[in-house]
Amino acid sequence: MHAKFTGLWRHPDFLKLWSGETISLFGSQVTLLGLPLTAVLLLKATPAEMGLLAAVEFLPFLVLSLFAGVWVDRLYRRPILILANIGRGLLLGLVPLAYFFNALSIELLYGVALLTGVLTVFFDVAYQSYLPALVERDHLVEGNGKLEISSSVAQITGPGVAGALVQLVTAPVAILLDAVSFLVSAFLISLIKKPEVKEIHPTTHKSNIWQEIGEGLQVVFGNPILRSIAACTGTTNLFSNMLFVVFTLFMVNELHLEPIFIGIIFAVGSVGSLLGAFLAGWLVRRIGLGMTIVGSACFGFIHFLLPLASGTWQMSVPLLIGCMFITNLTRTVYNINQVSLRQAITPDRLQGRMNASMRFVVWGTIPVGSLVGGFLGEVVGLRTTLWIGATGISLAFLWVFFSPVRRLREQPGPAQADASKAESDLLASNS
Repeated sequence: MHAKFTGLWRHPDFLKLWSGETISLFGSQVTLLGLPLTAVLLLKATPAEMGLLAAVEFLPFLVLSLFAGVWVDRLYRRPILILANIGRGLLLGLVPLAYFFNALSIELLYGVALLTGVLTVFFDVAYQSYLPALVERDHLVEGNGKLEISSSVAQITGPGVAGALVQLVTAPVAILLDAVSFLVSAFLISLIKKPEVKEIHPTTHKSNIWQEIGEGLQVVFGNPILRSIAACTGTTNLFSNMLFVVFTLFMVNELHLEPIFIGIIFAVGSVGSLLGAFLAGWLVRRIGLGMTIVGSACFGFIHFLLPLASGTWQMSVPLLIGCMFITNLTRTVYNINQVSLRQAITPDRLQGRMNASMRFVVWGTIPVGSLVGGFLGEVVGLRTTLWIGATGISLAFLWVFFSPVRRLREQPGPAQADASKAESDLLASNS
């Protein structure tokens, strides 16, 4: 018997999007490790400087997300994806170029991180809004699952390769791989042939940008399902970035780990993401959508393992790998299902503004967490900062536990989501 490809395997345009994103994700894993190691190893960055470096990369999500959502809903999304990837590739190419000419500085890293962050805002909002227009809604979980598998494989292989590259050719040169990957991704996305049909709403050309922003915020904050997901994810991102902004410094300065070991920790720990991508749909079928989302969010307590790491690399590396494995597994299960739920219950004309409003909340907390983490690392020490971050992450699940999300058995449609909102409003008025 010959194996038959089914579902999105038979969707050539999705395969182009998937291939382009997979290549880009692999390259991004190099920069994820290479940029902070460039700051730590070559520029001797302090905890405060590391916090600022992480903050400026995500600051655009706080400042620009809501405006990006309006433009993504007004314009065609594929050209935004292409231009954003080209821009990010060119910007990251400045890091190895500056290193070659002996002009590398922490200020340059700030500038590259900030500008790539601006383009990432537009790419991410357009990307999550483009998928529902490219595939049928009953294929959203499959599509997000395949994309998450790519992310998982990149996380497994990328850090190991990145660690080796940093060890062999220095961090700035390794970042060149990511720059090239963005350009290849842009080319593959440009090959997509399916025309993008935009739903024109009667009020689109009568409202101003602030009214459209307000409509997007109302979609998120007016729906108890979306509101609780935003709060849970935003809280997790706040404290996880408070924690991870000092994590590289903790591994280098206190555990004295070489770049190759740091790469191995991220690579082996990321096997959990791959397993989570395969388990995401199976868990929904076994225990229901709501309990899958809530249950995966409950595992934030595993971050308490990070500050417990000490001693030789034989003692610390296995502990850190175990923490990263479980963290990546549960985070992937949570992300696949909550993103698919958001996409399924939101009308197409509001996808951009919904995703932008979500990004404003859940990624807007990242620069705040990074700055606070950098400050705490200077004031109370790296290990204490890890304890504080782990405490906040472990409590984030309460937002979705005490919400209508917990009662969902399967993915609702827009009408069911509206009914859930109406029921919530009625209960509030009678209380």
